[in-house]
Amino acid sequence: MSEKNAFSLLCRPVRRLIQERGFEEPTEPQRKLIPIILEGKDVLLISATATGKTEAAALPVLHRFLMNGGRQTGISIIYVTPLRALNRDILDRMTYWANRLDFKLGVRHGDTSQKERTYQRLVPPDMLITTPETLQAILQGRTIKNHLKTVRYIIIDEIHELADNKRGSQLSLALERIKAITEERPQMIGLSATIGSPETVAKFLVGNDEPVEIVQVSALRDTRLEIVYPKPEAEDYDLAEKLFTHPEVAVRLKVMKDLIEDHNTTLIFTNTRSTSEALTSRFNIWDTDFPLSIHHGSLAKTSRIATERGLKRGDLRTVVCTSSLELGIDIGRIDLVIQYNSPRQVTRLLQRVGRSGHSIDEVSKGVIVALNSDDALESMVICRRGLKEIMEPLVVPENPFDVLVNQLIAELMQRGRMYFLQGHKLFSGAYPYRNIEEEDILNAGRYMHDRFPRLAWLSEEDEVIIKPRGTNKTMYRYFFNNLSMIPDEKTFLIMDVGEDSPVGILQEAFVAEYAKPGVKFTLRGRAWKILNIHNDKIYVKIENDPTGAIPSWVGEQIPVPFEVAMEVGSLKRFVEERLIEGTSVKDVCEELSERYPASPDTMRKVIQELVEHHQNGFAVPTDRRVVVEDWDDNVIIHANF
Repeated sequence: MSEKNAFSLLCRPVRRLIQERGFEEPTEPQRKLIPIILEGKDVLLISATATGKTEAAALPVLHRFLMNGGRQTGISIIYVTPLRALNRDILDRMTYWANRLDFKLGVRHGDTSQKERTYQRLVPPDMLITTPETLQAILQGRTIKNHLKTVRYIIIDEIHELADNKRGSQLSLALERIKAITEERPQMIGLSATIGSPETVAKFLVGNDEPVEIVQVSALRDTRLEIVYPKPEAEDYDLAEKLFTHPEVAVRLKVMKDLIEDHNTTLIFTNTRSTSEALTSRFNIWDTDFPLSIHHGSLAKTSRIATERGLKRGDLRTVVCTSSLELGIDIGRIDLVIQYNSPRQVTRLLQRVGRSGHSIDEVSKGVIVALNSDDALESMVICRRGLKEIMEPLVVPENPFDVLVNQLIAELMQRGRMYFLQGHKLFSGAYPYRNIEEEDILNAGRYMHDRFPRLAWLSEEDEVIIKPRGTNKTMYRYFFNNLSMIPDEKTFLIMDVGEDSPVGILQEAFVAEYAKPGVKFTLRGRAWKILNIHNDKIYVKIENDPTGAIPSWVGEQIPVPFEVAMEVGSLKRFVEERLIEGTSVKDVCEELSERYPASPDTMRKVIQELVEHHQNGFAVPTDRRVVVEDWDDNVIIHANF
């Protein structure tokens, strides 16, 4: 089949709607993916954001659905995304096609009403949009499970967000369980951002020993990266006083504000929710009328949706965000992405910068604002590797025991018993469990047998695990309490008494240390005063005060890959060696500027500390040298690992 005229391969009803939508020419991912899906092959598409991945997968699937007779009693298509927000976005995008092609569309996740769940049991949708956790849950329902027997197509969106963690391990087992009950094996389609291990993710998608096509489209359609490392000058001290912050922060805010004013719409990515809150609050103090908002996972759903829609409508010029806007949620046209401090990883940088230039033929522009010299050096290395498309490898967890136990319980609740051989045959089809042995099933059975209250009877002699009588409630409770592989943190809901609406959530650690009536803190970029605390809710009112405490959230740090850290050390060694040879600082900066995306002037600021360190006779930490310093009662270890 021809890639060039990919749309012409689709049936007339789909082609007519493509013309109605104004899609004139297929994008490169669409040209390559549509023919493969039409041939019925399993396929993984790797492409940047805003390249038409969703339509590349959905349109040929809809074609095949219509050509095979259309609607039936049962679910035909499952569309899995890692986030509820992505579920909403896909639902919005697919509604147009559903209304005109006469197929039923449904979404199922934790926010789905009981009324809608009941309706889906009685009248199953043709396409079900869901999350990995909800897919596990509905597999336990007898009626919905029967509806899953007719599944013919499974699309996993943003699969790279799942493959390297236990959520993905759990999903892979759920997919094997679905394959075991379907009338014929479903066609598997994966959609991924740019990754460093395409073969691994492809195997994760289809399971063991299944043929799969990999379609890769370069992430660098036209990407421009720049690193800035501003140092404060005299006027920045006055601005810092006005904004109740440090001069170093003030000059970075000024640089970002200038960049924002030179563009129509800008995303400012940070690595933590705390940093997002701090930046947003300072911008709000600087200019209360500036069309700016904030987006992260600890804000109320209504707030996040309002921000997404404000971006899409063009009402907002800037949004400060975390990885919550890193994935493919449709937020309209973005001209510039600013990354505040090092993105830590190449794949993360490309994913974030790829949000700008929201068209296949536009330039993706990214500026990294570095916080210190080490941060700048790390950013330089990540940018160089990104422009060369040198990605970090993705590692799939192998045989996660807790996931295995939960899936065994899920099967026992329905089967009543499972022989080791049955368990091995079922679970070994999933790539994370490709090396599972019957002994692993035995060990899981021992855990379930020895636990109190007991989850299963184990007969090692008969090699079987049996569901005990009268344990339905115990097994049900264990399964659903351990359904989510996302670490559970106790949280408190923040309620605005003025609007009688939720603001967001705070974690228990911050609440325990700081929260009491009268205390002020920052959330949604604004200061709030605590009025009272009742059970798991904190009631607040908005305050016109710039000094509210910035909350902290656990588990937000992004690890730096070993290869990146080593190259930073190598870069430092290069500077030291060139200085020892007698090369001028000016020439060193020019040499580095040819290799890394930073101007000679920025490079001079970045290596200034290294130069001074060397000139004062101190050892420079490199990829071949660890430097240990002591200061009062502290020991500082400089190691590029």
